[in-house]
Amino acid sequence: MSAPAEASFLNPRIAGPFLLVALIWGSTWWVITGQIDGVPAAWAVVWRFVIAAPAMAILALATGKSLRIGAKGQRLAMLVGLTQFCGNYMFVYESERHLTSGIVAVMLSLLFVPNMLLGWLWLGQRITRQFALGSLVAIAGIALLFVNEAQTGGIGGNVWLGVALAFGGMIAAAVANVVQANDTGRSLPMASLLAWSMAWGVAIDVVFALVTAGPPVIPSSLGFWAGTAYLALAGSVVTFPLYFGLVRNLGAGRAAYNGVLVVVLAMFLSTVLEGYRWTGLAVAGCMLALAGLVIALWGRK
Repeated sequence: MSAPAEASFLNPRIAGPFLLVALIWGSTWWVITGQIDGVPAAWAVVWRFVIAAPAMAILALATGKSLRIGAKGQRLAMLVGLTQFCGNYMFVYESERHLTSGIVAVMLSLLFVPNMLLGWLWLGQRITRQFALGSLVAIAGIALLFVNEAQTGGIGGNVWLGVALAFGGMIAAAVANVVQANDTGRSLPMASLLAWSMAWGVAIDVVFALVTAGPPVIPSSLGFWAGTAYLALAGSVVTFPLYFGLVRNLGAGRAAYNGVLVVVLAMFLSTVLEGYRWTGLAVAGCMLALAGLVIALWGRK
């Protein structure tokens, strides 16, 4: 199964959501750093989706979609909740304790690689040689960024643990991206599926947080809750229906290419707000990573 032939990046119905998702997600990486400052990452994820899940359900009902998705839909929602709204976010939030937010964003831009591999295995989507070449170039660039992060000390955490956590988040997100594009997922209203997926995710997140972080931590900071609301509403309720719509229209691989813009914005914010230090190695790594993304994108034009 491949993306429809008319699904072009030049189509305003594709380009608009593509750009909006990139701009919002590019900013969320830095916002997350404030959510894990003195708050266990697991509980920060819980509070994000405690807000996002009912908001997504309201969006579904407001747009005339039923929340009845059947037994197959619930099984799919549970899987997406486990992989996307628990696994992906738990890994990513924890990784930002060890890596600057821009570096985590750069690594997650490699999402298109497992997206396409899983899309090839499960959905029959074709992989071109140019796509493979671009992927290798991007991986080489990101490897240089990791070496630079380790040499400069990053934000003082365990750099390679942060890399492993970010990798786990990427794989979890790739599984969620591809499984929701199966026949069951395509037959369901996007907002309804996401509302239930987030609800299942909250239930799983709470259990995980209780086991790993202890009793609930409820911050009193207005800044924390403002950031949580932004991540829940803009970063999840607005963007996920748009992004998974891109997955369905463009294919799992091409939908991940908004990572090019996400990386640019995330690295800009890391430079301005986190004091990211640009060395020759970092510049070379970033240029290679972006070049690889563009080569892969061109190969899937």
